[in-house]
Amino acid sequence: MSAVSRRLKPWILRTCLLAATLLLSHCVPMASSNSRMIVSVRDQQLLLTQNGVPVKTYKISTSKFGLGSRSGSNCTPIGRLGVAKKIGCYAPKGMVFKSRRPTGEILKPNAPGRDPIVSRIIWLHGKESHNRNTFRRCIYIHGTPEEWRLGTPASYGCIRMGSADVVDLYKRIHVGAEVQVIRGPLISTPEGQQYARLHPRAIAQNR
Repeated sequence: MSAVSRRLKPWILRTCLLAATLLLSHCVPMASSNSRMIVSVRDQQLLLTQNGVPVKTYKISTSKFGLGSRSGSNCTPIGRLGVAKKIGCYAPKGMVFKSRRPTGEILKPNAPGRDPIVSRIIWLHGKESHNRNTFRRCIYIHGTPEEWRLGTPASYGCIRMGSADVVDLYKRIHVGAEVQVIRGPLISTPEGQQYARLHPRAIAQNR
C-alpha cells in the first residue's frame, strides 16, 4: 500500500460513516403512537408514559438559568410542549452533532472538557401562547457527554439526558408526542403517583 493510500483510507472511512449517518439522521423507527413525557424541574427527572401508563423515569438536566421562554434567556420553557422532529436515528451513541448534523466524531460519557450535543436530538415546539417560540429557540431533548451533571440544572435551555437514556427514549416516542414541563415534583401528578406506587425508589431517590 502506498503512502498516499494509507493517508486516504481513514479519510474515506470517516466520509462514508458521516454520509451514512446523515442519510439516516431523520428516520423514524417504530414507536408508541400514544406516548407522553412529564419533565419535573424539581426532581430533574423525565417520566415516560405510554397509553396512559407510566413506563420509565430518566435522570435529566434542565437549564441552569432557570425557567422561561424569553428569547436569548437560555431558560427551559415550562408548560405544554410537543415533539416536532426526531434527529439522529441509528447514529452511534456519543455521535457529536453540530447544527443538527452528525460530525463523525464520537465521544464517550464524561469526556473531559467537551460539552456538545450528542447521540440524539428530539426537537420541541410550544403549544401555549407563552412558549410558542420553543421551536425557534431550538429547544431540544438531547444527549450530553457531561453525564456527571445529570440530576442538577446544568443546560443552556434544553433538556439533557445521558446517551444511553436518550437513545432509549428516542425509540419509544413518536413525532407529535406531548411533553409537559412542570415546576413541581413528579409525585404531584397522577402519573407520578401511580409510578411511585410501583417503583417508590425511582422517584424518591432524586427528590
